[in-house]
Amino acid sequence: MQLPHNAPAALLATLLAAPQLASAFYLPGVAPTSYKPGDDVPLYVNSIRPVAAPQDARLHSVVSYDYYHPAFQFCKPEGGPKYVSESLGSILFGDRIMTSPFDLKMGQNETCKSLCAVKYQEKSVEFVTTRIEQGYSLNWLVDGLPAGQQIQDQLTGTTFYSPGFLLGQDDEASNIIFNNHYEIWVEYHEVNKNPNQLRVVGVVVQPSSKKYEGDADCGDNHQSLIFAHGGGPQDVKFSYSVYWVKSPTAWATRWDKYLHVFDPKIHWFWLVDTAIIVVILVLTVMSILVRTLKKDIARYNRLDQINLDDLSGTSVLEDGVQEDSGWKLVHGDVFRSPSRPLLLSVLLGNGAQLFVMTGFTILFALLGFLSPSNRGSLGSISIILYTILGIVGGYVSARTYKSMGGEQWKVNIALTPLLVPGIVFTAFFLLNLFLWAKQSSGAVPFTTMLVIVGIWFVISIPLSFTGSWLGFKAVQIEAPVRTNQIPRQIPPVTTYLKPIPSMLIVGLLPFGAIFVELYFIMSSIWFSRIYYMFGFLFLCYGLMIAVCGAVTILMTYFLLCAENYNWQWRSFLAAGMSGGYVFLNCLLYLITKVKLGGFAGVVLYIGYSALISFLFFILAGTIGYFSSWWFVRKIYSSIKID
Repeated sequence: MQLPHNAPAALLATLLAAPQLASAFYLPGVAPTSYKPGDDVPLYVNSIRPVAAPQDARLHSVVSYDYYHPAFQFCKPEGGPKYVSESLGSILFGDRIMTSPFDLKMGQNETCKSLCAVKYQEKSVEFVTTRIEQGYSLNWLVDGLPAGQQIQDQLTGTTFYSPGFLLGQDDEASNIIFNNHYEIWVEYHEVNKNPNQLRVVGVVVQPSSKKYEGDADCGDNHQSLIFAHGGGPQDVKFSYSVYWVKSPTAWATRWDKYLHVFDPKIHWFWLVDTAIIVVILVLTVMSILVRTLKKDIARYNRLDQINLDDLSGTSVLEDGVQEDSGWKLVHGDVFRSPSRPLLLSVLLGNGAQLFVMTGFTILFALLGFLSPSNRGSLGSISIILYTILGIVGGYVSARTYKSMGGEQWKVNIALTPLLVPGIVFTAFFLLNLFLWAKQSSGAVPFTTMLVIVGIWFVISIPLSFTGSWLGFKAVQIEAPVRTNQIPRQIPPVTTYLKPIPSMLIVGLLPFGAIFVELYFIMSSIWFSRIYYMFGFLFLCYGLMIAVCGAVTILMTYFLLCAENYNWQWRSFLAAGMSGGYVFLNCLLYLITKVKLGGFAGVVLYIGYSALISFLFFILAGTIGYFSSWWFVRKIYSSIKID
């Protein structure tokens, strides 16, 4: 699976051994293609995307372009390029796969083949020069494998293939040179040593720059083709060579050399540290539940028995209990309906929908269902799951709203599938306008937008309505204690229990559980790297849930002990604050790893980062709320109240 730089959301895997270097897992439906010697092997071209610029290793743009964008003037096949069918997720992630003029015959080397001659006008030279300075790379596909460059990891010493290769680069004299010759090295494997069953198992491209004075001869004695700002028109002749190399790599493991885990020790160290924090937090919560609360409950129940036997001793013991702990004193208000219950229930319904969708997506990826050979499978499965799970969102929203005593059930049914998806779709559409204005390949076509809206209205909204209907028809969740008619006055709380400090403290710990993995996910999104560390991601997701639940329960307990019964919104917002930290981390990433020059690039980066952070805010807030809800019901159902 590849997370392209223009994906609006991320993503954002059960086996402990899975975080090791993953092998590509192919489903039965993904059949290999076998070729005979001399058979045509199609080479497809994909969008041209920015990666880290060679001069400073920073990202200078987030806008991708079609391979046949008029300014690039690349050679086209006879009859013009044709689009290759793609999945919905592939289109959303900016893939634009088309045919090419390259002629590859299985097993037949081509020392030098001329493609075409092009005259670049001054505007095109200026455009291409800027793209080279920004570190743009070409993306080709041969038999589903990305054509890349062979790179050695300096930390681990392992060699891997990095998808894509540079459009151009600087020479020793700091001149901008344009690559117009490509050496294509294709690795193939004989199936059962049968020379008539050959399969592609690797593709490497070595680009170079050659300024041909006459016919293209691919020699090494040519000067480099220098592009410069204001340098005037340029005559360019494109050429390529093809070399076939026999490889022992089997077809089933051909993706191994592409699925490279950068610095796995950092993952393991961070997972161990986070696991220790989780254990401490969980033990702390268990200590509160087993020891402190057990003593409190026994003391309260003993007090109730004394109330029945000897009324004269009640006030003294009650005062002692009041001084010892205050969480029982708010039993008549703790299940009082919060302010704006409609909005809270809608957010919780969407959060539950995101929670289940994220869990299933990571699990499918861990089990190999999102093989990188199926381009766009991440986006496709996410849309399918979110659509189907609309029934979960509607059900959770309705039952939560009903338990809060809400009466605007029609508004709840309507807002659950419309509010959050509407905000996300509107923001995505507005950001897409910038991509359309820049003629970017990452711009989602208008017809695809209509398909998404159609799926939303035809499938997702009816399923959400069905879930809401089932939720309102279900038996209302009764509180274990009665709610007083008159609200109890809330005393002043200490500084760390005030809304903003508590949100900052609680939200920091779940963010810490995913911080390292978030760095690698962002590198995959913005630098167009293949992400396949779903084992680490699965563990991080589990640790994040545990941390989020434990730390929110602790905050709720301290809040109740301070006789503050407004825990519903506080638990949601405090846990959701981790989404705010994700956004701050994105801004820090913008300062340290990204160097965007144009206004559109900054808006796109911040806009997509805000979308991801907003969805994570709802997800984490939902986990925090339901953890606190379970905790509050657990402790108040264990005490006797007259």
